[in-house]
Amino acid sequence: MSMDALMAAIARTQNPTVAGLDPKLDFIPEFIKEKAFSEYGETLKGAAKAILEYNKGLIDALCGIVPAVKPQAAYYEMYGPDGVKTLYKTQKYAKEKGLYVITDGKRNDIGTTMEAYAVAHLGKVKVGSNEYCPFLGDALTVNGYLGSDGIMPLINICNEYDKGIFVLAKTSNPSSGELQDRLIDGTPVYETMAGMCEEWGKKLPGKYGYSGVGIVAGATYPEQIAELRAKFPNTFFLIPGYGAQGASAKDIAAAFDKNGLGGIVNSSRGIMCAYKKEGCDERDYAGAAYREAVRMRDEIMSFVGKVVLPE
Repeated sequence: MSMDALMAAIARTQNPTVAGLDPKLDFIPEFIKEKAFSEYGETLKGAAKAILEYNKGLIDALCGIVPAVKPQAAYYEMYGPDGVKTLYKTQKYAKEKGLYVITDGKRNDIGTTMEAYAVAHLGKVKVGSNEYCPFLGDALTVNGYLGSDGIMPLINICNEYDKGIFVLAKTSNPSSGELQDRLIDGTPVYETMAGMCEEWGKKLPGKYGYSGVGIVAGATYPEQIAELRAKFPNTFFLIPGYGAQGASAKDIAAAFDKNGLGGIVNSSRGIMCAYKKEGCDERDYAGAAYREAVRMRDEIMSFVGKVVLPE
């Protein structure tokens, strides 16, 4: 199962973190933008080319440290067709470097429309007698609040192509509680969603005790993370909110089991823009990202301990 491959990569790197690749032009060093704009002008294509070069530099620096990257689709879609092409090329380059790729798309629909999303991001599409992978993610973030009608098409594709999903449960944003903390028969909505994911996950069992249906559980809510881990032992967590959103390694320690497994912690701006925080030469942006990724790894592992794959 795809999530097994992620856990194997976490054990290999001894690092349960994922680098978010959410590029805005404001994040990109001037020398990269100047090069792209000199060739393609200040156009959407020029922006997309700059983003791709920036991403490749980050991936080159990080591929020996982090087990995974998480490109957020919106940051590519905002630059139109060339941006979407850069999303694909970023995924391809990351996989060539041995990284697990989580596409952060938060897709949400039902029936055949959800099947189309599933095929696009996790499966293959037939064109005549040929088959193609439109995008190259190993897992996809999805919104499960349309219920099983929006999840089962994904489960089928995940089974067929050995992929995984992360379903929004308790998200890291400040207003998440407006809906997710409301009670249904005395149970918070986020807990109900996590329970549904645990049940859906029985259709995608993994060899390390976690299924192919994970949840998104924000680091900004450590009590809820601890509660969810205790109640749903077979559900793997994608944990946003570390760093730029204010959460610390201590806040997410309860997500991990006795083997150091159970979750993967995301940092986007903290890694991508580390060169700005450091104040180093912008040409060393990838080096700064590497140093921040090492710092983050060491901080989190001081709480997690060693990651060991169960036999």
